[in-house]
Amino acid sequence: MAPKKKSKNEQLQEKLVYDRESTWLSYKPADMKKVFAFSEKYKDFLSSSKTERLCTANVISALTKSGFKNISSVKKAKPFDKLFKVFKNKTVIAFIVGKNPEDVHIIGSHMDSPRLDLKPLPLYEDADLALLQSHYYGGVKKYHWVNLPLALHGVIFTKKGKKVTLSIGEKDSEPKFLIPDLLPHLGRDQLDRKGSKVVSGEELNIVVGSLPVNDKAIKEQVKFAILKKLHEDYGLIEEDFATAELEFVPASKAVDVGFDRSLIGAYGQDDKVCVYTSLQALLSISNPSKTAVALFVDKEEIGSVGDTGADSFILKTFAEDYVKLLGLKITSNKILELAKAISADVTAGLNPNYKDVQDSQNVSFLGHGVSVEKYGGGGGKYSTNDAHAEYMSFIRLLVDKHKVPWQTGEMGKIDIGGGGTIAMFMSRYGMDTVDVGPCVLGMHSPCELTSKSDVYSAYLFYKAFFEA
Repeated sequence: MAPKKKSKNEQLQEKLVYDRESTWLSYKPADMKKVFAFSEKYKDFLSSSKTERLCTANVISALTKSGFKNISSVKKAKPFDKLFKVFKNKTVIAFIVGKNPEDVHIIGSHMDSPRLDLKPLPLYEDADLALLQSHYYGGVKKYHWVNLPLALHGVIFTKKGKKVTLSIGEKDSEPKFLIPDLLPHLGRDQLDRKGSKVVSGEELNIVVGSLPVNDKAIKEQVKFAILKKLHEDYGLIEEDFATAELEFVPASKAVDVGFDRSLIGAYGQDDKVCVYTSLQALLSISNPSKTAVALFVDKEEIGSVGDTGADSFILKTFAEDYVKLLGLKITSNKILELAKAISADVTAGLNPNYKDVQDSQNVSFLGHGVSVEKYGGGGGKYSTNDAHAEYMSFIRLLVDKHKVPWQTGEMGKIDIGGGGTIAMFMSRYGMDTVDVGPCVLGMHSPCELTSKSDVYSAYLFYKAFFEA
């Protein structure tokens, strides 16, 4: 039977109405194969990049394997050179010099994620258990972190200044760590607390051992036994904790979710999904017309503060190095002012279990492509960058030209809350900036959820932006 001919209004409707169809419906078998193959490598990256130091190491490894050189090893640069700069093992700026080096396209993402850090002197004994006191980092729901197998990563320095790198809990053969919650049989009063206080910050104490040393002369036998083991294995003493940068993260690996394996569940996808996709976009291009810069920063989850955050002068000093290396006549300030930028960060997708906090007319959906958000922030657009109409038009023309699946919306209802990105720190130099990244369910939890099609769409977008 011949298909029914569409009426003029139906044809006009297709032209006028914004289409919110799932990206999956437009994929051919060959496209699906690319999406799933890309996701496998992304999952491997996630599982080995849980902290900013680990992520930095993996980024540098990928860059060097692709022929990028450390900026400290060169005195001059020319078009199509591949270079990178590392700052304190927590921030990386990688770039390919363009044919027109005065034109710069920047994609910025962040490598830190919410986690549990340790207090300066964390080790103590109670109830014949050895525990470590933690101090949570970033915006977390504290009750997410109890009864969860944890892994330990980080560095600590001995009294003599020797650096000790720790990584315990990622391998199946290695021990894990745990914060025990209160059993429901005795938790009546606990469950009467507000959600933010069901588990308090001072109750996030991590069990690290229970074997006492067999010596009655020692007052705290379990604590002493742990200190003895740390000293025997790593040469550490208790005072060394004051020099430490130790982080506890979920011990689980990135996994496929769903009967159809269309989703990814993993810790740290905010914002390692944008780190990975923008990195792969940079590695996939050659001889760009405009200089392609991938910026990977730290400290976004606590306001982009500090010397490794986007609120520092990292971009400014990079621009000065860049102008000097290439012998450009333009000033570093002008380079940044004329640049075009993407703040590559995730947004909240519509959660079917909690739809009341989002505006279904203006929200992103998992599986509908990368999300382009004109602004973020909260309330009356506080603490955000609001992209200009001219730049939004540039972005729309770009995605249409390269056939990149995309969508738009807001994080949530206006008066419910909001979130910030590094966009406002990039835009202060005068460069056009907009937030672009996949949407996520369960953001800031120990296991965040993304769509494989959105992850791949982000890669396609960032690649198109670098090649624009």
